[in-house]
Amino acid sequence: MSATDHHTAPGAEEKDATTTSASINGGHPHHRFGDPHPNANSNPHAVMASFGGEFQPGLFKSVADRKIANPAPLGLSAFALTTFVLSCVNLSTRGVTSASIAVPLAFGYGGLVQLCAGMWEMAIGNTFGATALSSYGGFWIAWAFLEAPYFGEDGVGGDYADGSSGSMDSAAGFFLMGWFIFTTILLLCTLRSTVMFFSLFFTLDLAFLFLACAHFANDNGSTDASAGLKKAGGVFGMLAAFLAWYNAFAGIVDSSNSFFLIPVFHFPWSEKGREARAAKAVTSV
Repeated sequence: MSATDHHTAPGAEEKDATTTSASINGGHPHHRFGDPHPNANSNPHAVMASFGGEFQPGLFKSVADRKIANPAPLGLSAFALTTFVLSCVNLSTRGVTSASIAVPLAFGYGGLVQLCAGMWEMAIGNTFGATALSSYGGFWIAWAFLEAPYFGEDGVGGDYADGSSGSMDSAAGFFLMGWFIFTTILLLCTLRSTVMFFSLFFTLDLAFLFLACAHFANDNGSTDASAGLKKAGGVFGMLAAFLAWYNAFAGIVDSSNSFFLIPVFHFPWSEKGREARAAKAVTSV
């Protein structure tokens, strides 16, 4: 055998390894609509494009050397399920109008589990994920206390029980309006990410706004307007729940556990969108 049978050209082995890794994990570097799963790149120095499955709205470092699992799908799933159940109530689905069924979920899954996911996002250095998941975990715990029997402010002995401290509807409107403002801040951070990631915060933002306005309308005596606004909030809450599940699935799925990957649709002005246009321009020359 000659020497060339035993040795490959410098860098060829590394190139083949990278190509194989991308193929195995479904990575497509210039896919217009999708995003290569972070595990598709084994280079610890690589910079990854924004990805809702990692709860990353901008460029982030490769996860090749990360020691713990991706906590984003867990937090997104906890948020999605709790939001789905409450939205069913807000829509009066099958005649159910009491939110009591969502209280245990808000304490345990949407609250505690999502809060833990936010803390784990902090451990891996994801500021956006830590802020969002921890905050919404806190939201669900706070909401559960407001709705829980004998704990709620409009319950037995509560400050709003007899109306002497003002209307509970207005107070609840303040509570939800604050979360609308906070969600708007997060929404602005997703403008250069993906359509599915942005849509999650857009629909959630509208859900908070409509539900806050529903409480204000009820306090003003406009019961019909309040009912309509509450249902609108339920519709957008339902959309937010399914978008959260979609992003969670995108963060879990790869070619090792599924026969297909789902697109996340990068905005044309995002880093990934510009990269795709540059690659298309090179190939068309």
